[in-house]
Amino acid sequence: MIALQHYLAVSAVLFSLGMLGILTRRNAVNVLMGVELVLNSANLNLVAFSRFGPGNLQGQLFAVFVIVIAAAEVAVALAIVLTLYRLRRTPNLDEADILRG
Repeated sequence: MIALQHYLAVSAVLFSLGMLGILTRRNAVNVLMGVELVLNSANLNLVAFSRFGPGNLQGQLFAVFVIVIAAAEVAVALAIVLTLYRLRRTPNLDEADILRG
């Protein structure tokens, strides 16, 4: 049987890989994938605690809410990345200062 600790371990690995991707990558698409890994690790925690809790579905409802917010975040972020690519011809985040002005 899979225990709560197994879910938490997988979630910790996902969170660590996501943070590593966010902090070490310069490509905007790779950073967005790191953000998605972090959000998925949070969803895994929410669903795991909801499953092992005493009959509540609040964690699963919050996970669905996080998925909806992540979809909106991806739409806005990809629009920004496409604008950056159109203006600078690179998805490199070091060049993102052009969008400031």
